[in-house]
Amino acid sequence: MAQPAPAPAPASAPSLPSSPSPSPEPPTWRPYRPPPPPAQPTNNSNNITHDPPLDASILPDGSKSLSGISLRAFLIGTTFGLTTTLTLITTYTPLYTPLWRISFFLSSLSLFHFLEYYITATYNTRFATTSAYLLSSNGWTYHIAHASAITECLLTHYFLPTPLILTPRIIAAQVTLGLVLMIVGQTVRSVAMAQAGSNFNHTVQVKRREGHRLVTEGVYAVFRHPSYFGFFWWGLGTQVVLGNVFCLGAYALVLWRFFSSRIDREERFLVAFFGEEYQEYRKRSWVGIPGIH
Repeated sequence: MAQPAPAPAPASAPSLPSSPSPSPEPPTWRPYRPPPPPAQPTNNSNNITHDPPLDASILPDGSKSLSGISLRAFLIGTTFGLTTTLTLITTYTPLYTPLWRISFFLSSLSLFHFLEYYITATYNTRFATTSAYLLSSNGWTYHIAHASAITECLLTHYFLPTPLILTPRIIAAQVTLGLVLMIVGQTVRSVAMAQAGSNFNHTVQVKRREGHRLVTEGVYAVFRHPSYFGFFWWGLGTQVVLGNVFCLGAYALVLWRFFSSRIDREERFLVAFFGEEYQEYRKRSWVGIPGIH
């Protein structure tokens, strides 16, 4: 018996082309990843961090010894605090004594030496060495001068009666004059050091350094050597306040001879450095110390 022929399979529907799938949007947020830590210089074999080289000048025996600078600052600050306190106590009426001048003198000295270093460190850092305090740079005669001033004040107070012509009004005028000289002198010197900046040095320069220029503005527009002018009148002012007659004359003579010689030597180098520019500046400026031109 014949088998029936199989029914033809239904024709499959034509397949439609599939549309391309949209590409995914790039994410707008990403997790925070901290930057890698900076690489440390290490020894390749032992992974040891190397310290930067140490400046030998800041060691205890160096010219910029940190221990030497801090010790000097401590001693100067302590002296200034004690002598200023003693000055205030001894000028108070119930405890008044003319010897307040000695503690005031020591207080003024402390402030002077502090400012010498502080201004150098601030405006001429390269030369901020321990010698910038000027505590030992001026030699033994500098300390003898101050010791003599204190000694004369003591001897005058205990062994010489106050002359009758020195009335309270005259004494007040004397002290006021001395204070004015000290304030003017210290101010001019400190401002001059700051304005000169790297062009100022505590020692006479015999060679012109790179960047060394002639400063003619500020206080230098009036005074040719304002730091010398300042110290000269500050020194005389201290002796006027102390009421010293002998030391006032000695200070005037010694300081005049010192600055006369120093200015003459320094100006010969300045003429060599700046030539006609300095010659013209010298004509229109003033030293401010009698007898020195």
